[in-house]
Order: sequence, then structure tokens, then C-alpha cells
Amino acid sequence: MHLRIHSFSLAMLLIACSAAGAAAPSPSDPSRVRPLVAGKAAPAFVAHEADGKAFAFEPHKLARPTLLIFYRGGWCPYCNAHLKDLRTVIPQVNSMGYDVLFLSTDKPQILRSSLTEPVDYHLLSDSEVQAARAFGVAYRLDDATYEKYKGYGLDLEQTQGAKHHELPVPAVFIVDRSGTIRFAHSNPDYTVRLGAADVLAAAKAALRK
Repeated sequence: MHLRIHSFSLAMLLIACSAAGAAAPSPSDPSRVRPLVAGKAAPAFVAHEADGKAFAFEPHKLARPTLLIFYRGGWCPYCNAHLKDLRTVIPQVNSMGYDVLFLSTDKPQILRSSLTEPVDYHLLSDSEVQAARAFGVAYRLDDATYEKYKGYGLDLEQTQGAKHHELPVPAVFIVDRSGTIRFAHSNPDYTVRLGAADVLAAAKAALRK
């Protein structure tokens, strides 16, 4: 996968992704998100590594098929449980020839420390929800829900380092080397996740297409 690009190319990609992300506002109801579906071209995006360095996802330059997993953040117990479940199959997915990327809305500085247990996944910060918007899985918390979260001790403005109050619905995408989405799954109910066995089955099936 093309992980680093020259500063000029990165700047142009950032501009293009920002323009695409600004095309339509994220819905305020997670049930109204419109995720990209299998057969569609995957969008480019820029996320950040834990050290703050930019990571450019360029679908037309993929060296390997890629499994993308969107989760809310390390503060979410359902996300931690999902990541723990996936540990049983991710090594096998890697051995099948996939790159695997986990995208969180946590800012880079807390990307790993926010998790309840250490993982060796390739974690990326999508704190500006650029990738989530591009894949159609971002939604915006209304003011009441945002304040309720704060009452639970979670301030998204602190964990994300931004004021957009947006999160992704949990989602899994598989993108082949041509940049085409071969598998897409999302659920507006953040308590329901695609199990490890189903992720592995989807990865196997996508290689046969």
C-alpha cells in the first residue's frame, strides 16, 4: 500500500478529500447514513498514524486488497470487545494477503492509550471523520446526546480534538487492488458488530471475486 506521498501530492489529496467530504452534511440519525455499497469505487482519504504522520489511502495505488474497519473510539466498550474478537482472525486475514486498517475517531495522541487492552493492529486516527464521511458512515450527535455523553464522562471534543460531534456507525469494508469495494457492512446500532468469523468469511469470499 502506498503509505507516504510527497507533500505536494498530499496537499492536493487533502484538498480533494475535504471538498468531497463537505459535499453533504452528515445526518443526525445513525439510521439515516448511506454507506457505500459493494461494486462502488472506494474513496481516497487522509488519516493519521499514532505519531501524527499523515497516512494517505489511495485506492488506485493499492498493492494489496485492504480490509477497513471503522470503530468509534477506545472509550467505547463495544469497540474494545469487537477488537478483541477480531484478534482471533486478523493474523489469518493478513496471511491471505490483506492489509488491515482500523479507523478510530480518537485523536492520534490517544489512539492506543484509549484502548482497554493493547493491540498490534494498524490503527489510524480519523478524528476529522474524513474517511467516515467519504464512505458514508458518519453521523452527527445532536446536542442532547452530546451532553448526555459528557454526563457519562465522555467529551468527544477532548477525545477527537475537534468540535464536529460526529461518529461513524461501526462498519467493515473490503477494497480490492483495483480500488473497488467488494464487501460492505455497517449497522446503525453500535452495540451490534460483525463477528470475527463473518469478517474472515467475507475476506475469503472477496478474494474469489
